[in-house]
Amino acid sequence: MKFAIVLLAVAGLVAGSAFPPKYETKYADKDFLAKQKFLFEIVYRVEDPLMFEEYIKLGKSFTYNKDDYVFPEHHSEFMKEYYHAFKYGVTLPKGEYFGSLAYTHFEQMYGLFEFFYYAKNWEIFQRNVCWARLYANEGMFVQALTLAVIHRDDFDGLMLPAIYEIFPQYFFNSKFVYEAEKFDFDVWSKYIMYEKEYKDFMYKDYSQYFKKFDNYEYFYTKDFKMWQWWKLMGLGEHWYSEDHFMMRDNMYLFNKDSKYLDMIKGVNMFYMPVDYTRDVYFFNKESELSYFTEDLEWNSFWYYFNMDYFPYLNGEQFGLKKDRRGEYYFYVVRQLLARYYMERLSHGYGEVPEFSFFTEVEYGYDPQLINYNGVGYSYRKNYYEYETYGNFDYMYYIINFFTRVEEIITQGYFKTHDGKMIDLRKPESIEYLGDIMQGNSDNYDKYFATFWYMYAHMYFAHTDDSEFEVYPSVFLNYETMMRDPMFYMIYKKITDVFFEFYEYIDPYTHKDLYFPGVEIESVKVSDLVTYFDLFDFDVTNLLNDKYTFVDGKFVWDKTLLARQMRLNHKDFEFEYTIKSDKDQKVVVRAFLGPKYDEFGRAFSLDENRENFVEIDEFYYELKAGVNTFKRSSKDFYWTTDDRTTYTELYKFVMLAYEGKYEFPLDYSEPHCGFPDRLVLPRGWEKGMPMQFFFFVYPYTASYEPYSFNYNYSCGIGSGARHIDEKPFGYPFDRKIDEFEFFVPNMYFKDVKIYYEDTFEKYYNYKYSKFGHFDYGYYYNY
Repeated sequence: MKFAIVLLAVAGLVAGSAFPPKYETKYADKDFLAKQKFLFEIVYRVEDPLMFEEYIKLGKSFTYNKDDYVFPEHHSEFMKEYYHAFKYGVTLPKGEYFGSLAYTHFEQMYGLFEFFYYAKNWEIFQRNVCWARLYANEGMFVQALTLAVIHRDDFDGLMLPAIYEIFPQYFFNSKFVYEAEKFDFDVWSKYIMYEKEYKDFMYKDYSQYFKKFDNYEYFYTKDFKMWQWWKLMGLGEHWYSEDHFMMRDNMYLFNKDSKYLDMIKGVNMFYMPVDYTRDVYFFNKESELSYFTEDLEWNSFWYYFNMDYFPYLNGEQFGLKKDRRGEYYFYVVRQLLARYYMERLSHGYGEVPEFSFFTEVEYGYDPQLINYNGVGYSYRKNYYEYETYGNFDYMYYIINFFTRVEEIITQGYFKTHDGKMIDLRKPESIEYLGDIMQGNSDNYDKYFATFWYMYAHMYFAHTDDSEFEVYPSVFLNYETMMRDPMFYMIYKKITDVFFEFYEYIDPYTHKDLYFPGVEIESVKVSDLVTYFDLFDFDVTNLLNDKYTFVDGKFVWDKTLLARQMRLNHKDFEFEYTIKSDKDQKVVVRAFLGPKYDEFGRAFSLDENRENFVEIDEFYYELKAGVNTFKRSSKDFYWTTDDRTTYTELYKFVMLAYEGKYEFPLDYSEPHCGFPDRLVLPRGWEKGMPMQFFFFVYPYTASYEPYSFNYNYSCGIGSGARHIDEKPFGYPFDRKIDEFEFFVPNMYFKDVKIYYEDTFEKYYNYKYSKFGHFDYGYYYNY
């Protein structure tokens, strides 16, 4: 929906003079709804045995026949190898931990993916998926299915639940997971009765007594941290059920829909508060950032980026080369590191520490995650020495890899395995370097760079390419690795290679950047305010009770919700005033960057360019004269709003399947967007100095903007998902010569980001309804 909103906003801004996308809302037909229903049901409580009779029967009808598949001219042998392993009973067993970056697991996952991707029609695909759901490892099954749903051209609009809804275990701490898996409705009903009696006794009969301890009460509330928010409202760490709405940013839209309210009223909703890492402030100071590094949508963004541009998909076959996958890989990693750095600055921390194999890693990390089989994740103590405990062969493999890449950059050329020479003094060669650093299948040295990336993650996870039963580690899966502060140290080393490449690329000249006849006169920015709000994440897949079927039809009558604090910001907007000497097509880019380092020292623009995050980019048609228009943070091109939950989507699909509702294909957010609530760092109560940079330049792309349907598609492999063909991060992609850089068509704006404590109003016992959740809190933000 966010992408659709973006398009409407852009169309409105240009008042019909641009290329407004002429997409009408498409509604799902019965065939599409049947497919969507199947995808939602097949991953329901995926770690449990399959309980849908029709799917069990279909899965058991599986036979392997080559005529059922459409293979490209050159395809891997992984599919055949997986089937042989299956026949001999040596596939990864159900219940075992699956690590996407463990080589033995990857081989089998890719073979299973090919069973899904090359199936010649839906019927064969569905049969294969049911077969895999019966016999394949759960984690392997979900990743293979995710890749197939994203990359099959005939699956446009179809979706799976968010990865944190399929596997909440990868995103919530073990304490919460244990509580969720123990949830029993009958036991809960009795427990809540006793708890009510307790609250009546404590909060009514003794309320006046407790108020006598003024100092104690003030300490008890004022010094609570963000993850203890529920204490302020008298809530303990147990399940609650109330006749109120789910909490998310766009919930007011759903509460106005009578069909939605009728549909959801039969679902019993149970929520429980959950925090981030439990031992914050006890382990090390890096844990203060756990609300950010362990944010569900922050981590799922990285997961879906790697599913969209999975390293081992052939770029030609899947269209990924058209999207400049190598350059885009560097851009995304650079954006994530810059965004993380800004969050560090908001806490007074400085640069991301440098990683070295030969020095201790000062900051340890305990993820407190548990796999769906009950095995906990490994942790790293403070002052850990990888040189002492790591695999020496892998360590020197990685060191030699970086040494060779640096030598190639210094030499200025790269000779591929087939004798082709690549000039590394040309800016477009960043694409080749990106392929090498991602270790993807398009890299030009199959013997040198392929799988280096996987070996690096196996090294940090303390496993190797011969192990099959692997101990859980955050570094072996895309959806968990960004939780660990060391991730940013390692990936900083990767981006350093790209920045070294740009040392040899000439900076842009004044002529390169100057846009004759166009000047940004001003950009007004509304107040920038961040806060922590409350959000309900759907963790129904953790339910451990019996399935409910009525007349053979599955009934979704219970939903578990994890209520968690999360960083958010109030909507803000830019008001652009741009002067143009004629009508012309342009692109506008907006960046956010720090103003000072952690010591309050100003950066030079050249050294600070690495710290700018591109937050928006859009097409516009300027008219001759002065153009004034507004752009809301809700319209930003790269971002998405809150996703509709698994429960709600399933209910809507079933309602439409029964002919009682028209299901729009743009109902849920595309999986590929960056969460718009994380655009701004937390900031300070008195205002954190930051700066925006705005840049306008001519639109010269070879395709029309918005040339595919953003309403429900990410455009992966289209070659047109980006606004234009300029370098990613332009004009901050190259080194900056400050004598040449500044032109009238760019504009810097100093701003401050203010942080508001959303629970300040409850301090010093100003909250009068102790023991009850304050839903009025939501309306205030």
